[in-house]
Amino acid sequence: MADANGVPQRAVWNLVRSAALAATMLVAACVAPRNAPEPARVPPPVERPRPVAPRPIQPGLPQDVERHRVALLVPLSGPNAGVGRSIQNATQLAILDARNDDLRITTYDTAAPGGAAAAATQALAEGNRLILGPLLAEDARAVAPVARQARVPVLSFSNDATAAGNGTYILGYSPSQSIERVVDYARSSGITEFAGLMPAGTYGDRASTAFLRAVEDAGGKVLAMETYEARPGSMTSAVAKIGRSPFQAILIAGAADSAVTAVPLVRRSASGKTARVLGTELWNTDSGVGARTALNGAWFASVPDNYYRQFAGKYRARFGAAPYRLSTLGYDAVLLTIRVARDWRPGSEFPERRLVDRDGFAGLDGAFRFGRDGVAERALEVQEVRGGTTVTVSAAPTNFAGN
Repeated sequence: MADANGVPQRAVWNLVRSAALAATMLVAACVAPRNAPEPARVPPPVERPRPVAPRPIQPGLPQDVERHRVALLVPLSGPNAGVGRSIQNATQLAILDARNDDLRITTYDTAAPGGAAAAATQALAEGNRLILGPLLAEDARAVAPVARQARVPVLSFSNDATAAGNGTYILGYSPSQSIERVVDYARSSGITEFAGLMPAGTYGDRASTAFLRAVEDAGGKVLAMETYEARPGSMTSAVAKIGRSPFQAILIAGAADSAVTAVPLVRRSASGKTARVLGTELWNTDSGVGARTALNGAWFASVPDNYYRQFAGKYRARFGAAPYRLSTLGYDAVLLTIRVARDWRPGSEFPERRLVDRDGFAGLDGAFRFGRDGVAERALEVQEVRGGTTVTVSAAPTNFAGN
């Protein structure tokens, strides 16, 4: 059978069947079976973290950029360790009393191997921008060039004025100032004729010079002056020579122990029976000077003691022992630093110009200020040994107003 075009029907059906079969095969080739595994996916490249250099290990103390770094140089070993520990304790007490968190004080032992210069070198390497101490004049001289090169001021606890200058300031009690103060008071009490008994050595030489100058400036006269040594008989010989001259007052420039030995000898001479005995600031370092009956009626000039008694009580309660008298220097050095720190940015140079503020500073030991020579000028009082204690007979000025 054929269609209208003359093509046999069987041929047409065969053509349709072949076309359908081809289409089915084509669809089958395009559709993946359900259970066929998906082609493997290639993961994106993984970014490895960049290597980070390890932080360098900082030597010494942790860096503290938010507080003022201050070094305390005192002896923590050796014969002066007791004084050094007492000063260290006093600085801690000052921080607590002031409730100040802006200072970080680190202590360095000036008696350790290498001495004060090595202690200062370490302190500067660890970032301290101010040095409190050292205690001794020879240590202050050793520290001075090291600190000066780093432009770091030094507030030494020494009383040797010759160690001052070029960035080193002397906080200690100057013998010349105490001699001048007690001589002026004696002169205002009507005394014009003086004698002097001086210990041999550097202190005695400086005390002699200060005494002669003070008496001259006060309008009096030094009629006799002798030097004594530590050897037996030296004190007796010196006092005997002085006793040949008339005098109304005698300055015994030495420790209270020396005065206790000398006074009975002085009283044997004609002039010495009624003479007023004068002492120096060294007497105030003896906490029991008031109980020295041989010194009854004697005058000596020193820093005020009224605040020291309160300080000593607090110190004893906290540390279980009595403080050394010199420990107040450490306390007052901290108070000074706190006051100046208002204009001091942490990590920057200490504003040294503030140390010579003419208004001065206040502390446990009264008012003080630094002169151009770097020596602390102190407002001193005159005390009298009387009845087992000491009594203030001429109060210290509270400030330097008008001077």
